[in-house]
Amino acid sequence: MAEEENFDETEAVLEEDIDEKLPFAKAEVVRLMKENLDDDKMIRERVKVEMNIFLGEVLKNVCKQLNEYPYTTIEYEMLKESIYPYTNIERINQEKERILLHLEAIKADCNALAMDVQRTLKLKDVAEEDTFVNFSINDEEDEEE
Repeated sequence: MAEEENFDETEAVLEEDIDEKLPFAKAEVVRLMKENLDDDKMIRERVKVEMNIFLGEVLKNVCKQLNEYPYTTIEYEMLKESIYPYTNIERINQEKERILLHLEAIKADCNALAMDVQRTLKLKDVAEEDTFVNFSINDEEDEEE
């Protein structure tokens, strides 16, 4: 029983240390998560902590991008541009899929063209050799004259 009490105390100390290192108030992050999840969902402690850390990383990344502007005042347009990848991820993924499909179509066209070229070059090789021979004979006749 004494071991259980020590374990609980150690766990409580660890939770306090983690809470102090989190970028946002844990209760607020959990509240927002619960607002956006189905009522029957339960959130594990690790998920609460990791979501908080993730949101802090997103904030850091946005701020890094905002720091790239040469201005001392951050305007709304700058913020909109900096958060674009996060707010338009669905549109970005759709565009990625569209581009990949288009590239596949281009690849298929290239393969078809390559097959056509191989087929036609085999026929042309024979014709070119005949023509080349004729030119050679004509060139020799021209030189003799």
